[in-house]
Amino acid sequence: MKSSLRSLLPLSGALLCGAVVTVTASAQDWPQWGGNDAGRNMYSPAKGLPSAIQPGKFKPNSEEIDLTTTKNVKWIAKLGSQSYGNPVVTKGVLLVGTNNASPRDPRFKDDKSVLYALRESDGSLLWQLTVPKLASGKVNDWEYLGLLSSPCVEGDRVYVVTSRCEVLCLDLHGQANGNQGPFTDEGQYMVGPGKPKVEVLPTDADILWKYDMMDELGVFPHNASNCSVIIDGDSIFVCTSNGQDWTHVNIPSPQSPSFIALNKNTGELLGEDNAGVGPKILHGQWTSPSIGEVKGKKQVYFGGGDGVLYALDTKPVKEGDTNYIKKIWWFDCVPPEYKKDKNGKAIKYPAAEGPSEVNATPVFYKGKVYVPVGQDPEHGEGVGRLLCIDPTKEGDVTATALVWDYKGIKRSISTVSIDPNNGLLYVADFSGFVHCLDAETGKLHWVHDMQAHMWGSTFVADGKVYVGDEDGDFVVLASGKEKKIISESNFGAPILSTPIVANGVMYVASQTHLFAVGEGAKPVEAAAKP
Repeated sequence: MKSSLRSLLPLSGALLCGAVVTVTASAQDWPQWGGNDAGRNMYSPAKGLPSAIQPGKFKPNSEEIDLTTTKNVKWIAKLGSQSYGNPVVTKGVLLVGTNNASPRDPRFKDDKSVLYALRESDGSLLWQLTVPKLASGKVNDWEYLGLLSSPCVEGDRVYVVTSRCEVLCLDLHGQANGNQGPFTDEGQYMVGPGKPKVEVLPTDADILWKYDMMDELGVFPHNASNCSVIIDGDSIFVCTSNGQDWTHVNIPSPQSPSFIALNKNTGELLGEDNAGVGPKILHGQWTSPSIGEVKGKKQVYFGGGDGVLYALDTKPVKEGDTNYIKKIWWFDCVPPEYKKDKNGKAIKYPAAEGPSEVNATPVFYKGKVYVPVGQDPEHGEGVGRLLCIDPTKEGDVTATALVWDYKGIKRSISTVSIDPNNGLLYVADFSGFVHCLDAETGKLHWVHDMQAHMWGSTFVADGKVYVGDEDGDFVVLASGKEKKIISESNFGAPILSTPIVANGVMYVASQTHLFAVGEGAKPVEAAAKP
């Protein structure tokens, strides 16, 4: 992830009063990456979603979009200049990460990562988490990338991985209901170590606890930290983002863990993996975990920076002085022909015809695990592989657990979406193709060329497949064995994240704006704008 991963005015009195938002959970909320599905299938059972969207036109000499020129758009919120994470929605609050290129808080005008908490009904700002850049610079925290992680919300607690390689637990209400602690130094946190602290306002985030993976584990994130954590019981599972340094050869922390479990209540380390990925990291690690239940026992799935998919036990086991979340099985997702050429010579990473790591989120669906391989998009296009794996075996299952694979896909960092109504699987690759296959057999039905790179994932709902690309094009396809384009539109900026649906409203984030869309939606003016 290099340079181009790409390349507040005073708030209204209603917000400054610090009133606590009334929050009520809904079964149709989207509280984490993957919604309410721990398997992370990018699917929603919502009905009545729009078949076409007109995202509108910019007002003259402005970054504000004229809502009167939109169709099926409820509201639009301005983000920064780079926005890669996916929004989540719960209890009337929408959370989305971005950078600080369009400051909403006049105290912070420089490059920082931010997490916005917006009112679900109109997109107005409730509070924001302000994250200063690491002093080590772009080797660990590339400029203007912003906050990449999609938050995970349980009850009134928000769990998120920051660009500083931290896991934070936040209060969903922010500071509006007071500083809940035990962490109480938000005024120092927002500006960074060694700088004069600022006053904590009702519109700031309330950090409940912080776990610094660089300090505690010695990990070395390559250019960026990213993981959308998942919760099981009292445990949070996290990819540490451990990777190479600027030389793209040296691994500074080969013995540091790649995957960990924390106590969700306290942030205490519960266990680390025994997979030994560190010395084999090809570049970086930016996967997010998923969970499946196999033979009555839960497994947590991580894509490794070595190209291997790992299934780990969710219950830590103490061995010596260390608690481990131990390997159950592992599958090398890189086929032999991507490792050596016809003459037996090793193919050097990141060659287009060579090996890749697993950066996508594994999806557990109907007793199978689905995942593609791919690389940092800055490495360009190359050969890929989509795999369907049987998770019922143990040990090295590379030779025994493959159900089917598909090598017609190129490198991909995208998560698959499977329509349970017809059993069809959809997946995007970085080269710009959307593939439709039978989830059970791997049979290919069709391929659609978006004609631009794709970073985000496909999303299936209401008999439709929604997907955006680097050119800002947003395409709605019919979910079926025959390819049918329902509509196409352009959002005026790259779409590098994945649309989601909550409570009947779809949210589409471009690099610069977040759109709330719904069939027949009438524009609602937000209570506060940057």
